[in-house]
Amino acid sequence: MADLTFATQPHVAIPDLPTAVRFGRTLLALDLGTTTGWALHGLDGLITSGTVSFLPGRFDGGGMRYLRFTNWLGELDRLSGPIASIWFEEVRRHAATDAAHVYGGLMATLTAWAELRSVPYEGVPVGTIKRHATGKGNADKAAMIAAARARGFSPADDNEADAIAILFWALETKGGLR
Repeated sequence: MADLTFATQPHVAIPDLPTAVRFGRTLLALDLGTTTGWALHGLDGLITSGTVSFLPGRFDGGGMRYLRFTNWLGELDRLSGPIASIWFEEVRRHAATDAAHVYGGLMATLTAWAELRSVPYEGVPVGTIKRHATGKGNADKAAMIAAARARGFSPADDNEADAIAILFWALETKGGLR
């Protein structure tokens, strides 16, 4: 199952947001991939984050990773939700064909899951996320991890750091509206 990372204190995790924004909505941010990074803003205002692996097992069929992803989303919605909105990293170019196929399958699964439940979702360009988190649109993985640590998190890897950055982008720009 997913590994969890907790911010030390809720008020440290989102210090510059009004109380009305901090509480009352479950928001989900995802960095889609075989190892998916996630960050969740819960109903209580607490932000949790982690990673979950959708690496297929030796005897799994081609669709098993997507079925596990669907079940994971349902479990997250049931335990922490209902999820009010979802943001994910919108990748336009992959260096490897397999990574592109996995991303496309996870994105299709995510959007279908959200459509069935009338949950709004939006892709956020990679450069937008990096620029918001670090000030540089082409920041490397180490810079993204450092940006998450500066906010009081201890991400396991760059996938989790990216999900945290996406969540803060969504909260601080009201989903890109400001």
